[in-house]
Amino acid sequence: MLETTRRWLAAHPNWTLALLTVAVFVPFLAKPFNIDDPLFIWAAQQIYLHPGNPYGFDVNWAQTVFPMWNATENPPLACYYLALSAGFFGWSEIGLHTAFLLPAVAVVLGTRRLAGHFCSRPSLAALATLFMPVFMVSGMTVMCDMLMLAFWVWAVIFWVEGMERDDFGFLALSGLLIALAALTKYYGVSLLPLLLAYGLFRLRRPGRWMIYLLIPLAALYAYQVATIALYGHNLLLRAVQFTSSFAALAKQNASHSPAATGFVALAFTGGCVAVAAFFAPLLWRRRTLVVGGGAMILLAAIAVFGNMLGIDSDDSDWTSRLLVNLQITFWAASGLGVLALAVAEVVQRRDAGAWLLALWVLGTFSFAAFCNWTVNGRSILPMAPAVGILIARRLGKKFPMRETIWPRGAVIGLAASAVLSLLVLRADFLFARATRTSAQEACSKLKSDGHQLWFEGHWGFQYYMEAGGARAIDLAHPGLNPGDAFVEPVNNAGLYSSQLDKRTARQLITVPKSPFLATMDESAGAGFYSSIDGPLPFAFGRVPPERTVVFDFKGLLPARVPPTP
Repeated sequence: MLETTRRWLAAHPNWTLALLTVAVFVPFLAKPFNIDDPLFIWAAQQIYLHPGNPYGFDVNWAQTVFPMWNATENPPLACYYLALSAGFFGWSEIGLHTAFLLPAVAVVLGTRRLAGHFCSRPSLAALATLFMPVFMVSGMTVMCDMLMLAFWVWAVIFWVEGMERDDFGFLALSGLLIALAALTKYYGVSLLPLLLAYGLFRLRRPGRWMIYLLIPLAALYAYQVATIALYGHNLLLRAVQFTSSFAALAKQNASHSPAATGFVALAFTGGCVAVAAFFAPLLWRRRTLVVGGGAMILLAAIAVFGNMLGIDSDDSDWTSRLLVNLQITFWAASGLGVLALAVAEVVQRRDAGAWLLALWVLGTFSFAAFCNWTVNGRSILPMAPAVGILIARRLGKKFPMRETIWPRGAVIGLAASAVLSLLVLRADFLFARATRTSAQEACSKLKSDGHQLWFEGHWGFQYYMEAGGARAIDLAHPGLNPGDAFVEPVNNAGLYSSQLDKRTARQLITVPKSPFLATMDESAGAGFYSSIDGPLPFAFGRVPPERTVVFDFKGLLPARVPPTP
């Protein structure tokens, strides 16, 4: 029976990859909503009732109420997908996460199909993508990133195959998928220059194939016309302005200089696609590893001792800082290796496929490091399939064997990356669960007759506090009364407690999470969803429990409206 199963799996690689992807995520389907999940769920609930007006409601996402179109920086297609999914699976955590298994499977299978055009081991490329920390963590959110990547990968597939077959139907389908990617997340528009460059490198001349790139441009134009008619604003332009304004503020901070940001982006790249680090002994000569590692250690020493990264020595003891710095150095070296892998492919092969993969990786890195409002794992995610294909492509050249025969080191590398990725996903799961438990405990313990329970903070904490009957503070129109309880999470975003007259803390709610690994915790140096919280996508070390402080309300200081989100 076992031998029959093994043969069937080997004969059906797509089914094997699909089942493996589902098996990886099933234990985590009950993960509570967290980070920006609530924004997408609220928009989906609006769409469920009013399909033609996705952002036609108000939301308190910065301690004051804003129109939803002013609080989000993403187009609504992922929210439409959530609304459709909820019609079949419901609005529960398990239901919505189950719906997002489909995009994750589509990315893995798409990576294998695309890799088949560029290397002899397409299944290895797909597995390398699956077993990346950034893929696993992103696969268990209900945000737009994995859905955008699914459209992205299949748009590239049909573009490549359309050019190979001279099939304009495939090119038109690719243009449609580019439009869907861009309407899921604005970064999807980056496919336009990427696929234009691939076409020019492949055919060496312009042609009517370029016409199909007008499809996504037309779709984006129609979307902007619709949003201006609905909300009076160009939402794509607003997203660009939002990123630009944060970049301008960052320039005023030495820890956000281009050099420091680039260094953090290297660490995020190395950690998010950690499989490249485990494959490094197979990918590079020993001399290259020694020289590259030495150079990276030197750069890291300059960054650390020059305090380029802005790690505050008062926030943690020297052993914790040393551990964070060692992790930054290791993952930054790995991130540099990922970029070098993309560059080496172009130098050694110079074909259209090499240019496609290199521009895919380098373009994603450049955006995540220097164009986005913050470095985060969600911005690194789009390069994951390209890195997986680059690894398989280089191994295929170095070990020219049949596809079913892999070097022993490849199996070890995949296993090591899978273990790390599962640990990171588990830590993110426990973080989300602790956030939900903190909110539920606060609501169950503090609600009382005649007094309102208030809170500040966002992410899943806001979602579950509001579900429990608490109200988010609106600093523009505060309604707090003496005797009300006020709850403030320690590890969260959107905290403006300086606007509140200091109250007497009467209770501290603590909920355990992963004690040795964090994805979002400033004290540990982890900031997977935003490097503002830490220079690492995930960090090993001492991780405190999730803490929520309960205050007795006294009064407000003179009102100051928080900044527009």
